[in-house]
Amino acid sequence: MEYRKLGNTDLDVSLICLGTMTWGQQNTEAEGHEQMDYALDRGINFFDTAEMYSIPPMAETQGSTEKIIGTWFKKSGNREKVILASKVAGRGRMDWIRGTKQSWIEKNRKSGGRKFEKTTNKIT
Repeated sequence: MEYRKLGNTDLDVSLICLGTMTWGQQNTEAEGHEQMDYALDRGINFFDTAEMYSIPPMAETQGSTEKIIGTWFKKSGNREKVILASKVAGRGRMDWIRGTKQSWIEKNRKSGGRKFEKTTNKIT
C-alpha cells in the first residue's frame, strides 16, 4: 500500500480510503467489522464516515455507521492504526440533521467521539 502525508500533519494515510456509508442500513455491523479487518490487513488505514450515514439517510439510522466503527475500535483495539475522517451534513430536507451553522458543527465535533466509544482524537 502506498501512503501520503495528510495535509500539514505528520499522519501517513493510505492512498485508498475505506468508505463506510452503507454500514447500518445496507450492511450489518458484523459486515462492517469484517470490511474494516480486511482493509486494515491490506494496509488501508484511512476510513471515511459522516454523521448522516448510513445511506440512504434516515432519522432512524443516522449515526449508525459511526457506532459500528466505535464498536470495532473497542473490540479490535485498532484505534491507533486508523486515520478516521468524518464530516457534517447540511440540513436540506433532512430535518433530523442539525445543519451547517458554526455552533451546530462545533456540537457535532464535540459529540462525535461518544459515537466512537470515546476513542477519537479530532483533527480540526
